[in-house]
Amino acid sequence: MADKPTIYVLNGPNLNLLGMREPEIYGHDTLDDIAGQVEDAAQDAGVSVDFRQSNHEGHLVDWLHEANALEAKAVLLNAGAFTHTSVALYDAIKSISIPVIEVHLSNPHAREEFRRHSYVGMAAKGSIAGFGGNSYLLALKAALDLAGL
Repeated sequence: MADKPTIYVLNGPNLNLLGMREPEIYGHDTLDDIAGQVEDAAQDAGVSVDFRQSNHEGHLVDWLHEANALEAKAVLLNAGAFTHTSVALYDAIKSISIPVIEVHLSNPHAREEFRRHSYVGMAAKGSIAGFGGNSYLLALKAALDLAGL
């Protein structure tokens, strides 16, 4: 782990397609664009971020465990579609001691009925949704506040 406090930013399935996939819902920023914005804000706050994306549920579970083992200050988690289906992510979040903040670009409660249920949200410290890429920056601020940074 770096000398600076670290916050993990974990992203789930299909988020690698941001900017191309349904831009009317998810916006035109790519995941790299969002990563750059988060990294800039983290640097200004004196923390580092470990920004990752995977289309595989097990990777997200492993990374949650890793963040806890390496004593990260928090995890920002946009689990994508796994939000609505993954008991494994629910269990992983419940099994670690660091705060997890659920992040969504869109507002799941304003979309299809199946998106209104969140296993991640049931286990997370809190949720930030509906603000596009700014959801990540708001979640970073919340994580910094929770960590006293």
